[in-house]
Amino acid sequence: MKKKVLTAIGLMSGTSMDGVDLSIIESDGNKQLSTILDTYFEFDQAFKEKIIGLRSKILKQQDLLKYSKEINSLETEFTLFNSKIIDEVVSKNKQTIDLVGFHGQTLFHDSSKKISIQLGNGNLLSKLTKKIIVNNFRQNDLKNGGQGAPLTPIYHKVISKIISKNKNISFPFNIINIGGITNLTHIPNDNELANSNFTAYDIGPGNCLIDEWLRKNSKFKFDKNGNIAKRGKLNELIINQAKENFNISSYDISLDIKDFDLSFIRGLSLEDGCTTITNFTAYLISNGIKHLNRSLKNDNKLFLLSGGGRKNSFLINSIKQYLSDDKIELLDIDNFGFNGDFIESQAFGYLAIRSFLNLAISFPETTRCKSPTVGGDINKNF
Repeated sequence: MKKKVLTAIGLMSGTSMDGVDLSIIESDGNKQLSTILDTYFEFDQAFKEKIIGLRSKILKQQDLLKYSKEINSLETEFTLFNSKIIDEVVSKNKQTIDLVGFHGQTLFHDSSKKISIQLGNGNLLSKLTKKIIVNNFRQNDLKNGGQGAPLTPIYHKVISKIISKNKNISFPFNIINIGGITNLTHIPNDNELANSNFTAYDIGPGNCLIDEWLRKNSKFKFDKNGNIAKRGKLNELIINQAKENFNISSYDISLDIKDFDLSFIRGLSLEDGCTTITNFTAYLISNGIKHLNRSLKNDNKLFLLSGGGRKNSFLINSIKQYLSDDKIELLDIDNFGFNGDFIESQAFGYLAIRSFLNLAISFPETTRCKSPTVGGDINKNF
């Protein structure tokens, strides 16, 4: 019996806090997948500053209550923004949309306390758009003993099958997403999705430290192509001290941007600080890759890169230098038929479909949950 194919919008607002990635996909929630549209909507400067300002205040659980009025107000504004872009895209593309996967904007994530808070009111968005909205993807996983992240590995598994078939790439191989946080998915073979034999970890910071350094010390929001880091000089003393004083104790624990700070490069120039923090980020990412290869006895050295960090050539070259003895190949996923800027927004469209069909979106091997877990609240308010 042929499975029903649904059309979903996926919305993703990441740790850069600069806008929303929007994708439209069609899928049966299993291995059938086609992408229809990928586009991006930027926040205006005032709204960016509001989100960044609020996120910087939420340092611990108690802050969620302390700033609850501000959170509620900004959540409404954020939801209205998403409703407008949905209406615009649907109007322009005359596309029938069955579901919307609404990730929201993460304000606070602490898996040890089983809390992950994203801005975004699914019930209000459903009322405004007259669409079924799936949101709050992380909570069921947390309740089931998981870390609430990473959630994209099931989508990585789907696209790996397509990449393998279309580009004649042999399994096993790996997909790395360098967003605010870097996560890695290892796909050993092309078994059906029901066989959750793929493995995933958060392995380190991605763009979060670099972006924060530039926001605090310059007019720039990110280091385009790594050009600022290329102009600086690596501070050997500071980087060696950072390596000695910080390590990721367990790759079974999900990461948040608040797990890292910039205090160790205080006092450096803009360029030298950017060089040093980018090198440190590369060091942690390379350690995560080495850990995966050791723990899984991973004989395949192919890693496909997605996320904004893949465009930072200084970061990628620094990772390669740390991995120079491991003969690992880092390649842009864009060369394999997928736009690396929109993997996550596509993924949340796909996760919405799986949630709607009561299919698992997280697994013991990806988030350390006790059993395969269906995630996502389904909102229909029209």
